[in-house]
Amino acid sequence: MTKPAPSFVATPLERRIVVASGVALHVEQRSGDRDAAPFVLVHGLASNARLWDGVAEHLHASGHTVIAIDQRGHGRSDAPETGYDLETAVADLLALIGALELQRPVLAGQSWGGNVVLELGWRRPEAVRGIACVDGGVIELSQAYPSWEECLAALTPPALGHLTLAELEARIRKSVPHFTDGAVAAYLHCFRTRADGTIEARLSLHRHLSILRSLWEHRPSTRWASLKTPTMLLLADSGDGTRTSRKRGAEAVALAAGGAIRSVWFSPGHHDLHLESPERVAELLLQALREGFFA
Repeated sequence: MTKPAPSFVATPLERRIVVASGVALHVEQRSGDRDAAPFVLVHGLASNARLWDGVAEHLHASGHTVIAIDQRGHGRSDAPETGYDLETAVADLLALIGALELQRPVLAGQSWGGNVVLELGWRRPEAVRGIACVDGGVIELSQAYPSWEECLAALTPPALGHLTLAELEARIRKSVPHFTDGAVAAYLHCFRTRADGTIEARLSLHRHLSILRSLWEHRPSTRWASLKTPTMLLLADSGDGTRTSRKRGAEAVALAAGGAIRSVWFSPGHHDLHLESPERVAELLLQALREGFFA
């Protein structure tokens, strides 16, 4: 007798998960088949869980439990005064995996989130069955900016607090006219509206810069040789020759290490690949599972 396909509720369950004393993270949980590998989706710097909506829906439709998180200080998670560094981000993620009793999930992280899941996979390979770095993981800012002062000058986020949400939306639509309404809404969720109608970033500037400093200090190139976790790199060729060249160099270092590492390029591809091409990103993750790469 054929076993009927499981029926899953598409609307995610919103939860708050305590990961440290006085710190809870907001998560969106889509529960799937208990026998299927779970996924945890980790956003980038100054971003939020909503950018993973399309990927999460596609993975969930295939029967998987999917957890999308707001990292500390982001989205609707708590924003304590401390803990805006890579080590704490890894600790928060491990605590969340434990609290939700996830059995060796696949972790997917975008941009800074890619560096977070890479570091976790390097430190705790037994905790996960694989990681995917979505235009991240290979970010080594010190190669582009030898001093912290150079990095700070180049990557301090622009001041947007004089804009209304409608004005910001118009800017976003002009910048990425091919993005869907849902994708634009996900971007807007990175901000909240003040009483006077202007916006402010959910991640405050000083916390943003603390994370940026930690990212500048991270050296992923030192991890590949001893990395034991199967790793997929999903890389965007945005048409910026300098950035693409740096990514190709970092990819070559990773592949030369000889571990279980595979890479896929999106050309052309936006830095937010998970938002631009959610079905393709999800299918690549599912394919890695079917082939036993994430095992």
